[in-house]
Amino acid sequence: MSSSSLLADLIEALRCLPGVGAKTAQRMAFHVLERDRAGARRLAEQLLLAVERIGNCTRCRTFSEETVCATCASQARDRSLLCVVETAIDQLAIEQATGFRGQYFVLLGRLSPLDGIGPAELGLDMLANRLAEGEVQELIVATNPTVEGEATAHMLAQLAQAAKVRASRLAHGVPLGGELEFIDRGTLAHAFGGRQTL
Repeated sequence: MSSSSLLADLIEALRCLPGVGAKTAQRMAFHVLERDRAGARRLAEQLLLAVERIGNCTRCRTFSEETVCATCASQARDRSLLCVVETAIDQLAIEQATGFRGQYFVLLGRLSPLDGIGPAELGLDMLANRLAEGEVQELIVATNPTVEGEATAHMLAQLAQAAKVRASRLAHGVPLGGELEFIDRGTLAHAFGGRQTL
């Protein structure tokens, strides 16, 4: 088979997606060219529209087509509760799984000095200003239980303390329906250390 630079470029472009390696990108490229050119056109159009029209909310930093997202603009949301998440997908997960009716602040990452991600990149100055407004009564820290997530949580707790805002952290531990023998040691140790009175 002769090599096409357009095909090679398409395969390489598909590799920008998370979890897509060389073989998966190759399968995707061949699939859209062999079986679904209309789908590929639709995908290309939607990607272009999304990249051009979706930005970040000026209040919470989540993805939005408007300057202020629908969640921040809603009068039905409890403005005294502010949940801080690492990514917009974490916000979506909380929205879909819980009845949370407060507001959000999306960090768009987590502290990672080795990757050049510090407080400025996470918008912590914006968050500090929001806490200083006095409307937020509780800051719910919903960062991931990773080393970087825990470091980020610690910094968020300090911000809340400086603003005299109550800070709480999502519970971590044994998942519902989980069996102790199959839980990793770190999770089990964390759950055991955070046990509660019945």
